[in-house]
Amino acid sequence: MTKSLTGFVHRISEQGLNVLSARVLQNGTVLAQWDLTRDERRLQHSVSKSFTCMAVGLAIAENKLSLETKLKDFFPQYAQETDDPALRPGELTLYNLLRMSSGHDAPPLWADERASLQEKDWVKYYMSLPLDRIPGETFTYSSGDTFVISALVQAAVGQTVRDYLTPRLFEPLGIHDVTWETSPLGVTLGCAGLSISNEELSRFGQMLLQKGSWQGQQLVPADWIDFVTRKHIDNQGSADWSQGYGCQFWMCTHEAYRADGAHGQLCVVIPGKNAVIAVNSEEDDIQGILDAVWAEILPLL
Repeated sequence: MTKSLTGFVHRISEQGLNVLSARVLQNGTVLAQWDLTRDERRLQHSVSKSFTCMAVGLAIAENKLSLETKLKDFFPQYAQETDDPALRPGELTLYNLLRMSSGHDAPPLWADERASLQEKDWVKYYMSLPLDRIPGETFTYSSGDTFVISALVQAAVGQTVRDYLTPRLFEPLGIHDVTWETSPLGVTLGCAGLSISNEELSRFGQMLLQKGSWQGQQLVPADWIDFVTRKHIDNQGSADWSQGYGCQFWMCTHEAYRADGAHGQLCVVIPGKNAVIAVNSEEDDIQGILDAVWAEILPLL
C-alpha cells in the first residue's frame, strides 16, 4: 500500500522549498511518490560523484586500479617536482581523492573555473597546482578531485566512465541512453553533469541498499559498497554536513548516508529502515529539504 507524502509536501510548500520530485522505497517497493509536475531527466550535479565511485570499485575489482594508485602512475608526464615531496600532486593516491583529502585550500576545477579555463587538459592543470598541506589529513570538498578520479579510471580501463558503466551499471538498472557531460578532451566529468530522472536515481539507491545486487545480479562488489558508504574522514558544517564523509558519499544523521547534488538532488539510503529516499529539486537550502525528509518521511517508514 502506498502512503501519502502530504506532510512532506505541505512542509516544503510552507517553507518555499522548490522540490520537484520525491520517491520513497522500502523493502524494495515504492512506498510513496510525488511530482510537482512530472519526473523527467535532470542534471544530478554532485550525485554524479557517487556514480563515478562505482566505476572505481569495478576497476579495482578488475585489478586495473588500487586505493594506493598514485596520479603519477598514470600521468607521469604531469608529475611536478617540489621542495617537499609530500606536497607533490603526483603523489596523491586514489584514496586521498576518494575521501576529498587532496590537500588543496582552494579546490581546483569548480564549475565557474571549468567554464573559463583556457587549458583543455584538466588533469595537466590539476597536477600543475601545488598542494597547500599534507594530503590525507583534512577534508576539503573538491569537484576537481572527482574529475581526476574519472580521468584515472579512463586511463586504467581504456574507456570513459560513462561508457565503462553503461553495460556494468546503467543498462542492468534499466537506465538507458545516459548523457553525462565531459571535459574538452572528452573525459566524463565525473564530479557532475549526469542527467537521469528521480525514479532512475531511486533505482541506484536501491542497488546501494542491496549492497550492489540488482535482480539477482551482483553489479558492484558488496564489500566496495560497504567500504565507500562508511565514514572515512571528519568534516564540519550543519547537521547533515558534520557526520563525516565516506568515499564520494556523505554520512547523514539518522544512521543514513547519501549521494548529494547542488540544488537539492538527494539519494538517501537508510539501511536500518531498508529504505531509499530520492529527491530532485531546484533549491539551495539542502539542509531544509533533509530536515523535511527527517520530519515528514522518516516517520512513515
